[in-house]
Amino acid sequence: MSRRGDAPDEVSDVVVVGGGASGLSLARHLAEDPSTTVTLVEPPDGPRRPPERTWCYWDEGTGDLDEAVAASWSRLRIHGADGERITVDPSPLRYRMLRSTAFERLVHSRLDGSPGARVLRATADTVRDTAGGAEVRCTAPDGRTLTLRARHVFDSRPLPALPPARTQLLQHFRGWFVRTDTDRFDPGVADLMDFRVPQPRHGLAFGYVLPLAPDRALVEYTEFSRTPLTTAAYEAALEHYSRKTLELGAFTVETAEQGVIPMTDARFPRRAGNAVFRIGTAGGATRPATGYTFAAVQRQSRAVAAALHDGRAVVPRPHGRRALAMDAVLLRALDTGRIDGPAFFTGLFRRVPPERLLRFLDGGTSPREEWGIGLRTPIGPMLRTAVEVPFLPRRTHPAPHLEESRR
Repeated sequence: MSRRGDAPDEVSDVVVVGGGASGLSLARHLAEDPSTTVTLVEPPDGPRRPPERTWCYWDEGTGDLDEAVAASWSRLRIHGADGERITVDPSPLRYRMLRSTAFERLVHSRLDGSPGARVLRATADTVRDTAGGAEVRCTAPDGRTLTLRARHVFDSRPLPALPPARTQLLQHFRGWFVRTDTDRFDPGVADLMDFRVPQPRHGLAFGYVLPLAPDRALVEYTEFSRTPLTTAAYEAALEHYSRKTLELGAFTVETAEQGVIPMTDARFPRRAGNAVFRIGTAGGATRPATGYTFAAVQRQSRAVAAALHDGRAVVPRPHGRRALAMDAVLLRALDTGRIDGPAFFTGLFRRVPPERLLRFLDGGTSPREEWGIGLRTPIGPMLRTAVEVPFLPRRTHPAPHLEESRR
């Protein structure tokens, strides 16, 4: 059984650093192999431990995460800046939401059932290669220094700075979990993008509503732009969206969450040493043009676990080269203002079959399907940008305080 908080043995096969979506996901898949010993290092309770977060993804049928899913939706809705409402059914896909505490509880229960797995609550200070493997030096809650040695270490902690990029935008947001005095939401429909909010001078903004009950929902204000807002500015935007656009009437804010996600065409090295690897957002799992991460993390985690089972230590690309190339063009087109962001995304949902569009956003479409989707975008500005992007220099941008993606 795992012994949370106990000092570990000197050596494990694998140490996973970080208890976010990517660290938990990889530890869960590794624990399915009883021949592998794995130690998951999570921050102890206190300021270093992140607050509860929301993660969303789309999937079909049922899966092994269902017990952690807080809600799901079979229909998705987009609101254009002009008020046009587009409701789509991406069947067989469903949009699913889970909360980080429920996912952590699920993973911990799986690790508890694996004889070679354990969870250690400690602060990871340094990760480095050693002869024949790697080591992680940690500080326990009582101040003791612990040294964990392993054949392989997978580090999911945020990078101190993003790699050089041609284009870097940020997806930054604040959300309220609200309860209204009367029924105001349709629990069967999730609003992915509501462009009926005032648009910033640079980038784009939208509302995001995930109904949990007729009188409860997660209501978010999100921007794609170069710099985050102050908390006061997010609060003002949410107040305006909730009262003026959604017309919620009287409501109570029960909890709030806030974050910043990189949208960048930077190249994220997935290897930090001979035996040290980066996973999650630090390893490039965040889809540059959308901010979605959770589904890519699941694919990457399964692939890493399968490779280790076969005796290979690799972290595959979270996204294919074609997807990254298309994202680089879209990011540049948005950043330069050559395309109108609200009109672009609204047009995609209006013109592309919804199941195909979601597979495209997840990197699961064929070249033929992608060509067809490309013909439904502003061809002139996109072609001009596609010609320009390969010749742009990569440069270092100011480092934001990043969160693990909510998606």
